[in-house]
Amino acid sequence: MEKIKAVCYLLASWLCINTTNAQHTLIVKVNEPKADIQPTMWGIFFEDINLGADGGIYAELVKNRSFEFIKPMMGWTIQQSKKADPQIAAMNPPVLVINKKDANTANPRYIRVTVNDAAKGDIGLTNEGFRGMGIKKDLRYDFSVMYHQDAPGIKMHIELVDSNNNVLGGTTVTPYEAGIVWHKIAASFTANATVMKAKMNIWFEGNGVIDLDMISLFPSDTWKNRPGGMRADMIQKLADLHPGFIRFPGGCIVEGYDLEHRYQWKKTLGPIEERQLIINRWNTEFANRPAPDYFQTFGLGFFEYFQLAEDIGAEPLPILNCGMACQFNSAEVTTIDELDPYVQDALDLVEFANGDVSTKWGKVRADMGHPAPFNLKMMGIGNENWGPQYVERLKIFTKAIKAKYPNFKLINSSGFAPDGSLFNYLNDTLRAMHADFIDEHYYRSPEWFFSNVKRYDTFPRNETKIFAGEYASHVNGTNAEQKNCWLSALSEAAFMTGLERNADVVSMASYAPLFAHIDGWQWTPDLIWVNNLQSYGTPDYYVQQMYSLNKGTKVIPVTMDNNAVTGQDSLFATAAIDATTNEVIIKLVNASNKSQKNTISLQGIKKLAAEGKSVVLKSNDLYSVNSFSEPTKISPHESAITIKGKSIALDAAPYSFNIIRVKML
Repeated sequence: MEKIKAVCYLLASWLCINTTNAQHTLIVKVNEPKADIQPTMWGIFFEDINLGADGGIYAELVKNRSFEFIKPMMGWTIQQSKKADPQIAAMNPPVLVINKKDANTANPRYIRVTVNDAAKGDIGLTNEGFRGMGIKKDLRYDFSVMYHQDAPGIKMHIELVDSNNNVLGGTTVTPYEAGIVWHKIAASFTANATVMKAKMNIWFEGNGVIDLDMISLFPSDTWKNRPGGMRADMIQKLADLHPGFIRFPGGCIVEGYDLEHRYQWKKTLGPIEERQLIINRWNTEFANRPAPDYFQTFGLGFFEYFQLAEDIGAEPLPILNCGMACQFNSAEVTTIDELDPYVQDALDLVEFANGDVSTKWGKVRADMGHPAPFNLKMMGIGNENWGPQYVERLKIFTKAIKAKYPNFKLINSSGFAPDGSLFNYLNDTLRAMHADFIDEHYYRSPEWFFSNVKRYDTFPRNETKIFAGEYASHVNGTNAEQKNCWLSALSEAAFMTGLERNADVVSMASYAPLFAHIDGWQWTPDLIWVNNLQSYGTPDYYVQQMYSLNKGTKVIPVTMDNNAVTGQDSLFATAAIDATTNEVIIKLVNASNKSQKNTISLQGIKKLAAEGKSVVLKSNDLYSVNSFSEPTKISPHESAITIKGKSIALDAAPYSFNIIRVKML
């Protein structure tokens, strides 16, 4: 923390150079629109990192429900009464893992439970959940399990318990179907208390042998109350951002640390018991934050991603593997003569999203419950890939996709950094190829964000657009002590004025990463933090929300002393008109430690409304953070302002991000 304070102090000193209390006059030329702001300008990027999917937005509470983790019983504990002889139990285990890979390659494992005259408490299973199970009082929980047995004779007691083994609720199920066919049985119960880290017990009673798979427990309050759906509070956080697009599923998990473990969208479709689990690429990536129990079950698959995009009104933006694994890991590539299946996956994805129900993949979509198309307009080919080997493969993808779908937009990688020889090679090459979008990523210091506000001022104004696909201000590297302080958010707010001001160059932008679980993160900072029951937006979240809710439709010039406002006296500004509401929208960041008085003069209009709206995000403490105890410590405050004539008086508080909206008459 002392290092953070030192960094903040140095940066604050740097920002305050030449800052005075002088009166500033900003000129906004309303009648000189410069560029269209795309509806997709501000979006979100989801990757299954930091327990973002399993243990996060996918609301399943049971970890390793299908016993497909590398260690089949990871997350499970076999419970036996003290009267059981441990040596006999070892010789004739009551729970045995069965693997029938030849019969079911997607989900080969299940467990076989054998009980003899068992009473409740003699033999059972306990599941620990994803860092525990968050349980809410008076909420219904839905249990289900797939089973087969030669003959009935076993009763199962399901219960949730807290750390002191107090029962929080439960139910009993009696599987009655017999034979070799798998059956599903389900039951529901209501919890009697709220507990952050509960666990689930299954006690067996009776005689017999039963095979079990897909042991599941979901809360009933999922997003849109969909059975087996997503965690509602987390999705609501996304909906509240009103994003123009959602990029998914990554990120580095698209590449995989080798090609065998790359993301394959076709394996994420269909019944959940037929979706093939793989290890999460972030499982062991960071030695300081190992997550050996981190896998992708694909309960959240491509159908659910498209459905989510539709739910929150965002354009879907899937990213596909280009035949290259992560170049920081194995750096595997498929040979060119074996690239066809990868290209076909891309073509089939467009058909899955948009195809008529009479097509092969359109029918798959319809059979999953969505006969209408998802209206996919774009996709990314590769993620943070670089070098001639990437370009060689990209050209093959581009030729095939454009031949079949000429108006479809493709996002191309510029690597992992916004500068250097790797970036320059790709930037030059992709522009020569007339790329639709170049995807730039920057995880940099606050100083970088403040000093790069003019980055796109000199970029070519042509058909190749910029997608700022991943960015975040890192105050002191990635560590647990700096979960998105106000300094990171303030520097991003300043940088984003440059993105909006150059909307004819930049068409899309998204912060990364999106989610982090307080007990299961691998990477910081992150936009939204969660535990098993709660979620909160960081100061960076509110910066993103303020931009998205106040996007406008056309950029208009805002100047100070005839220059764009890009850091003079630590001020940064952009302006737009919103043709749908007939309003002028002005965004201004005061990055200094002093209040600054500004007169904003609007030219080229007849009249302004007598009252406008002000939205302010601020803190006097640059390293202040939001938290579960103070989730809105730094959050926007809205108020009405009085307008006189064609000028607006804006007294910008120290370290503040300000938005003014006023209607034109």
